[in-house]
Amino acid sequence: MSSTFETVAGIISETADIPREQITPESHAIEDLGIDSLAFLDIAFAIDKAFGIKLPLEQWTQEVNEGKAPAEEYFVLKNLVAHIDALIAAKAAS
Repeated sequence: MSSTFETVAGIISETADIPREQITPESHAIEDLGIDSLAFLDIAFAIDKAFGIKLPLEQWTQEVNEGKAPAEEYFVLKNLVAHIDALIAAKAAS
């Protein structure tokens, strides 16, 4: 898996006090890792800082709440990492 995943897994492990070996690309942040919304915000802020990006959490939450995207789109780590990589690429292109 990408170095983005390794960085995100490290942030989750450190922020949510979850053993690193329990965190896989297939992990669902809430259902598998038990991360609550407040802890997820801390993780999102740490991701923002680590990668120099801004996760659009408000937009993602709205999409999930309106049924435009399944929660797995943003909470399964391999999908989250893909979104982070896209944000990094968009930033580099601008």
